[in-house]
This record gives sequence, structure tokens and C-alpha cells, in this order.
Amino acid sequence: MKFLALLQEVDINEKLNKAPDAAYGVGVFIGSMLPFVILVTLAYLIYRYNKNKKE
Repeated sequence: MKFLALLQEVDINEKLNKAPDAAYGVGVFIGSMLPFVILVTLAYLIYRYNKNKKE
């Protein structure tokens, strides 16, 4: 499992320094926030579904 984590390790500062233009930084930011937003949305939808199911 640790081997897989080492393969997926990404240095964001290095990627931003090698970026072709400034728009790449926006993509990196969106890409890093997207999994969090999806998980929060999924948790809220499950919460709302279970709350409405109770009533």
C-alpha cells in the first residue's frame, strides 16, 4: 500500500513552476478541491435522503 502512495505523491509547487501559463494554477486548485466538494455533497445528499425517509 505504501508503494502505491509513493507513486501517487505529487509535488504541486513543482507542477506550478513548470506550468505553461497562469491558468494551470486554476486547474490545479480546482483539481485539489473537487474530491472534497464531491464528498461533502454526497454526505449531504445521504443525510437529506435519510431525514426525509424518516418523516
